[in-house]
Amino acid sequence: VQLQASGGGLVQAGDSLRLSCSASTRTFSSFAMGWFRQAPGKEREFVAYSWSGGSTYYSDSVKGRFTISRDNVKNTVYLQMKSLKPEDTAVYYCAAAVRLYSGGYYLPSKYDIWGQGTLVTVSS
Repeated sequence: VQLQASGGGLVQAGDSLRLSCSASTRTFSSFAMGWFRQAPGKEREFVAYSWSGGSTYYSDSVKGRFTISRDNVKNTVYLQMKSLKPEDTAVYYCAAAVRLYSGGYYLPSKYDIWGQGTLVTVSS
């Protein structure tokens, strides 16, 4: 399984951007899909996840501004980002959790497959 992230770019504070992550598998619907980000000099941090059952969860820093969604027909997960702030600047990674857990999908260790990352830069 491979993940291909796209949609990053340079935007101004307050703008919106939508990231996409396509998976090369027909079993996409059974995976929990997550978005993480890593700013320069910082550790990778959780942004959002979409469980295979449809529930979603967000970090406090993006709640109310970002929306994760998935299209199980297109094998794609999206991250709609609104009201972007300079502190949202980072490389954004999508990830797939192949194994089923009872929780903890905010942890990078739960994810088996990672995309290559797409850079989002928000200028002030």
